[in-house]
Amino acid sequence: MMEWLSMPVNASTHGGQIDQLMLYMHWLMAILFLGWGAFFIYTLVRFRRKRHEQADYHGVKSHASSYLEVAVVVVEFALLIGLAIPIWTRKVEAFPPSGEAFHVRVVAEQFAWNIHYPGADGVFGRTDWKLIDKVINPLGLDMTDTSAQDDITMINQMHLPVHTPIILHLSAKDVIHSLYLPQMRVKQDAIPGMEIPIWFEATMPTPEGERWEIACAQLCGLGHYRMRGVYRIHDQAGYEAWMAEQVLDQLGLPAEEPAFDESRH
Repeated sequence: MMEWLSMPVNASTHGGQIDQLMLYMHWLMAILFLGWGAFFIYTLVRFRRKRHEQADYHGVKSHASSYLEVAVVVVEFALLIGLAIPIWTRKVEAFPPSGEAFHVRVVAEQFAWNIHYPGADGVFGRTDWKLIDKVINPLGLDMTDTSAQDDITMINQMHLPVHTPIILHLSAKDVIHSLYLPQMRVKQDAIPGMEIPIWFEATMPTPEGERWEIACAQLCGLGHYRMRGVYRIHDQAGYEAWMAEQVLDQLGLPAEEPAFDESRH
């Protein structure tokens, strides 16, 4: 059904609930469109000029339209209170334990996504805005801090493991941005001066050959169209291999060659 709505593939544990709510909303909009369209056509025919050559200043005495409006409000209230708020509340209050989650910082700026991994020690290094350099050090990492020396930073690229609770610590340098990961059904504003945590869990790796996009869903300036990144979900072995490459690259060492397999020669 979601393919009919042209939605991208759902690859997160909570995505089914989001899709279900969107489906309900589409059905409600379809019913409202048909209902109000039929009512509009009825009024055009019922009160056409040929049938009522003289204006009637008293109007219709029936309260049917009022009842319909009340019914619409009740349905929308039920969707909000019965579905949207409970789903949102469960996600907000059900953050996984910090020690069991995979943590990544995402810092938005005009017009890029800065991705910050804590390194092998699992601790984000200290940052200082005075050290920010858009080319060399876009996050202002203080390399005198031992916790920062093994941190990994990237621009417009994010790699994450599958079947692992992921907490993104979202912030912005300059104006309001909005992180949108369509396949994860995640969309959250990044606001200067605030660090907003969001979490999700991927259920499938990114298919080979596909590029899943990090989009900015908030108009953030003249270069907004350029604020695009890519993210990839790996299986555990794939993620560990990717991270090992980043560590070797950070140390200035060549990537390890794959082991020799005699059966292929």
